[in-house]
Amino acid sequence: MALGQYFSGEYVGAVDSARQAIQSHPGFAPPYRWLAAALGQTGPAEEAGAALNRAIAVAPASFDTYVRNRVPWMRPEDHAHMLEGLRKAGMPEE
Repeated sequence: MALGQYFSGEYVGAVDSARQAIQSHPGFAPPYRWLAAALGQTGPAEEAGAALNRAIAVAPASFDTYVRNRVPWMRPEDHAHMLEGLRKAGMPEE
């Protein structure tokens, strides 16, 4: 849900959906990434940065695979949109 809402520009909904997924499955990495990206788009910056740090800490290898290296099934424009949110959350440029 969070991913679809994020790509639809429904960032507040993406935040809510990501938080629900994290509550249900705290060890599953993707919702943390979408939470960080959506918070990056909406703020506040401090909360977005904390979510980004958690996204990396939960699964660092997964973060590299899905964020730093675009997976082949993600469209380049979707990857760029995700990176935009994560950069706003505080992810440094490579």
